Amino acid sequence: MADAEAHQRARHMRQTLTPPEARLWAALRRQQLGAKFRRQHPIGPYIIDFFCASLRLAIEVDGTSHGSEEAAAHDARRTHWLGSQGIEVIRIAAIDVRMNFSGVVDGLRGVIGDRTAAPSVTAQAPRHLPTRGEEMR
Repeated sequence: MADAEAHQRARHMRQTLTPPEARLWAALRRQQLGAKFRRQHPIGPYIIDFFCASLRLAIEVDGTSHGSEEAAAHDARRTHWLGSQGIEVIRIAAIDVRMNFSGVVDGLRGVIGDRTAAPSVTAQAPRHLPTRGEEMR
């Protein structure tokens, strides 16, 4: 994706956040969780839902469109590429933003705290925030 095209698409995506993205953005904006995030931020060939440059942390909200094999393969390629750039990817299911918002926010606080304490730590495999009753993996 050309730079100008990526920035134009990201701008459009910022104006049309999904309800789960908008809800999560309300918690991430203005450094409410202790780190500065950008929404719908282009990085290389991808547009990241939420990105914290200082922590090299990407947060992706996965809706139902991420359930197919093709989407899973695309997500794996994206995660691998971002990992090669030193960026950790956190994946959050959109249903968890709707049904377990406080758990999602608490999980993100923990991740941000970990990254703040050791910002050079990166992970190739994405972390998934816990759904109700699960442990962070």
